[in-house]
Amino acid sequence: MSLKRMLATGKRVLLQLKHDPRTVGLLLLVPTFLTVLLYFVMYRERLAYDRVLPELLALFPYTTMFVVASVAMVRERTKGTLERLMVSLIGKGDLLVGYALAFGLMALVQTFTAVAVSIYVLGVNIAGGMVPLLATSFVDAVSGMALGLMLSAFATSEFQAVQFLPAVVLPQFLLCGLIVQRNQLPFGLHLISDVLPLSYAADAGLQVSRYATWNSQLLSDLVVVGAFALLSLGIGAVTLKRSNH
Repeated sequence: MSLKRMLATGKRVLLQLKHDPRTVGLLLLVPTFLTVLLYFVMYRERLAYDRVLPELLALFPYTTMFVVASVAMVRERTKGTLERLMVSLIGKGDLLVGYALAFGLMALVQTFTAVAVSIYVLGVNIAGGMVPLLATSFVDAVSGMALGLMLSAFATSEFQAVQFLPAVVLPQFLLCGLIVQRNQLPFGLHLISDVLPLSYAADAGLQVSRYATWNSQLLSDLVVVGAFALLSLGIGAVTLKRSNH
């Protein structure tokens, strides 16, 4: 892999996003919109909102980055862009890491916007403060992006890529502990939740909401979510196809 080729790929992706305001809007505004909407939905239950929001700020970016990254990679294949790139000097690793750099930068802006609005506009009281929450949301967004890039190899159209959302992401929402605590799940479902990245993402958000300082559990959760991201990128590099034909 070449740093120069990775940076060139990342720059190309960012230039594409610059000319796609709808995608940029989805990336940057949807998580913030959802947090504000939930604020008004739960305005009579402010303590409950303060408790659950850090977990959701870990989950919303994961979902949006998953969708955008998977669709973007499928679009590259269907338009033939990916095939043209891969017959050049750019390798699979260069391509995926370049995408990861570009979407990682977008994830950072997305996360900062949602967290800043939550704390400084909505006045959410989060024990851990902005920095741990920002770090947690960012790592989760990158993990969602990596999973989207990996699964894009198994989609032959953008429509199929979107279908992975209810098939792969929504079950994680149900099992991550947001609705029912994981230790209260049936034994089999609890075992499944142990190998799902959103379980650790949600737990990291929970740690931020409860504790004012970094703790070993929070760091452990972030390491696990980051490991899932690296694993997804590795598998994506192996399964990446030039085209849908």
